[in-house]
Amino acid sequence: MMKKIGLFYSFNTNKTARAGEKIKNAFGKDANIEVLNAEKVSEEEFMKFDNLIVGVPTWFDGELPNYWDEFVPALEDLDLKGKKIAIYGLGDQKGYPENFNDGVGIFASIVEKCGAKVVGFTSREGYTYEHSAAERGDQFCGLCLDQENQARLTEKRVKDWATQLKKEFN
Repeated sequence: MMKKIGLFYSFNTNKTARAGEKIKNAFGKDANIEVLNAEKVSEEEFMKFDNLIVGVPTWFDGELPNYWDEFVPALEDLDLKGKKIAIYGLGDQKGYPENFNDGVGIFASIVEKCGAKVVGFTSREGYTYEHSAAERGDQFCGLCLDQENQARLTEKRVKDWATQLKKEFN
């Protein structure tokens, strides 16, 4: 049986929250997932899970949202060895092609430095952009969604990612 999963996203960012709900639903009714508001996350809440899914949209010109940016100093003090963290984010590859889904890559780099294993890598195929901090070779280091330009692809991407994470979280 899979360990309990902590699913963190801002309850106030509509697209990221909707994507988080889709991810939770894609795991199925029997999945042991606790949803937590990223805007109110504490170190204790973050540390109580071995498997985490984190929603990190990209703000402005390739920045973390304020609530994650403010949590980074606390996060950098945590020992995340043994934790598996999957990251999803939303970006706009046409409106912001030079920093598409940078938030995913920025957050991945931070948790990797703290000892976590980032899981849930996905293909870059089917995306058109100039640069992304989420790139790791020929993959993204998480699930990169684009509701602005590719909303019709979201359901399948989420479903496939949930299937992949079920294997990687075991």
